[in-house]
Amino acid sequence: MERHAISEGFVQDALRYAADPGMARRAGIGAGPVDHVDYGRLWRMIAQDIGCEFFGMGARPMRPGAFAMMAHAVLDAPDLRRALTRALRFMDMVLDHPSGTLRLSEGRGQIVLSDPRGPVGAFAARTYWLILMGLMCWLVGRRIPLSDLQLSCEAPTNRADYQQFFGAPVEFARAECLLTFDARHLTLPVVRDARQLRGFLSQAPSNLLIRYRHDQGVSARLRALLRDLPPPDWPPATDIAAGLGMSAATLRRRLASEGQGLPMIRDDLRFAIARDLLRGTDLPVAEIASRVGYAEPSAFHRAFLKWSGGSPSRYRRENGAGEGTRTPTPKAPEPKSGASTSSATPAPPDALSKHPAGCER
Repeated sequence: MERHAISEGFVQDALRYAADPGMARRAGIGAGPVDHVDYGRLWRMIAQDIGCEFFGMGARPMRPGAFAMMAHAVLDAPDLRRALTRALRFMDMVLDHPSGTLRLSEGRGQIVLSDPRGPVGAFAARTYWLILMGLMCWLVGRRIPLSDLQLSCEAPTNRADYQQFFGAPVEFARAECLLTFDARHLTLPVVRDARQLRGFLSQAPSNLLIRYRHDQGVSARLRALLRDLPPPDWPPATDIAAGLGMSAATLRRRLASEGQGLPMIRDDLRFAIARDLLRGTDLPVAEIASRVGYAEPSAFHRAFLKWSGGSPSRYRRENGAGEGTRTPTPKAPEPKSGASTSSATPAPPDALSKHPAGCER
């Protein structure tokens, strides 16, 4: 398994809850960042020492073994929505607070955290979401991209590592503590079995820290192929399949076996490109629409509304850098000879595959 660096700040966050002042030495942790395997070992040791897998941050302790019991409890759920709902109820029964709720609105799914004791702390929110989303990503065998994270607490000082995690921008001092994702993912089927669960639990919690990336299979090859081209130049499904050495029908079946589909992968990549351009450049929205493969700005506006729950202009206001501080506008990629954007307007995203199909830190 590829190793991923965990910042020294997150190590210190965990060590603050250790009962033993010599825990870092016992866990073989030195100064500076550590990899996810070492951090996972530290997490397990602290949990055993203090009797809580949630670092003692809940109203009640999450006793060692509770995560494994939760994983067993959700394993037979038919799809992500029911697995997520069941896991949230389990976490509530164990912790009491913070309490998590699934909220659905305008095509978005949101996990909202609340605590009557006060704003949910940054480390508590991060740990809760690591536990919950790490398990959910594993259950469906694919990454669940997040579009937004909001925390109700103030931003920790001198901690740039809290400004972005889970691959989405983080905002502090907001009215609610929540993460947002595309609600279409809730239809993804659970594709794991008891044998696979044993292997998953043997590596926990280290594997929660990387979430399950699109790093294997035909979907990874497809994403790599599309990333190398500007969206207006993306070939049709038949040409993509031929380039991967298979028929279009085989490509659809292979993607479905990984819990994915071509329209969704295209949407994921378009959304990522659009977010980067809205946050980091002063390009007009119409130009961004063209760059992500939409011939009409209105079609891009409707798609972005479906992806994020808000308009491109609103996203730029809330997430973009201030005027004069954005990076220079990049030069537009040159379309290949003979390419046309007039036919690049994508069809509306289809529902997620109901056939079997990990997630980033």
